Amino acid sequence: MPAYTHLQRAEPVLVAHYLLAYVEMFLRDSGRLADCRKRLNLCPLGSGAVAGATIALDRRAMATELGFSAPTANSIDATSDRDFVLELVNALAMIGLHLSRWAEEMILFSSEEFGFVHLPEAYSTGSSAMPQKKNPDLLELTRGKVARVIAAANSLMIVTKGLPLAYNKDLQETQEPLFDAVATISGLLLLASAWMKTAEFNYGVMREAAETGFMNAWAAATYLVHRGVPSALAHEQIGMAVQLCLEKGCGLDGLSLEELRALNSVFDKDFYACLQLDSVLAIHDVAGGTAPNRVRQAILQARQRIETIREGCHATA
Repeated sequence: MPAYTHLQRAEPVLVAHYLLAYVEMFLRDSGRLADCRKRLNLCPLGSGAVAGATIALDRRAMATELGFSAPTANSIDATSDRDFVLELVNALAMIGLHLSRWAEEMILFSSEEFGFVHLPEAYSTGSSAMPQKKNPDLLELTRGKVARVIAAANSLMIVTKGLPLAYNKDLQETQEPLFDAVATISGLLLLASAWMKTAEFNYGVMREAAETGFMNAWAAATYLVHRGVPSALAHEQIGMAVQLCLEKGCGLDGLSLEELRALNSVFDKDFYACLQLDSVLAIHDVAGGTAPNRVRQAILQARQRIETIREGCHATA
């Protein structure tokens, strides 16, 4: 499929490589939640109203019994702190941001202008007026509901920004945004996962798009660089080749060897092989690149990281 910069076709990538970009985003989100838990999993019980309890309590034993990592260290902080709410909801807002970006791309890719994705019937509706329409309901609602989570994070910051120590009744207003954000993101994650399991990619259209529009131009420039041509000059000469193609109405593989050698004498017959899609993908053979062997490794590593997260969740459940 084409990868895009500035929403313009840039270079071909494997579909798996594209999807792994979102895997990385959600893995970071998982890490934020795990990191957040380390700070919020403290027990305030025994802090009293503000100065601490007036009876002898083994606060550490109580915290352990209730599943906390430790008791809070300061009674004033414990009764007035809402950092744990702020941090959690901001982490949820980041998840929402990534879900919204994903939803927006799926909406674009499912349009007739792209035609990369077939919308699942179960998560779409028809138009009330136009019989031919299939609307991406879940995806649009995902974008909309994420706004609520971002608003919740902003609301919590505003509620707490000017509060003196310790407890103030304003803090009562921190509960509703917290619960709503957790419920919203939990629901969206389940629905987005289900959507991805039923959506179908139109691989033929995606591949055709990846083979048109001079998507192999950088590979052509790389061909010259590997033959000792400075990168800036290679860029310029392939740009001239593209211009010639536009005048002739052909692709780079439609230029004759004589026409190419008029631009640079290092062109040879093997140039045409470097323009093939498989060759274009293969030159990105670096860690994190879209070369097929690198993508296979990335999938394996992602699965291992996900399994580690699952094991950690079971261990703390």
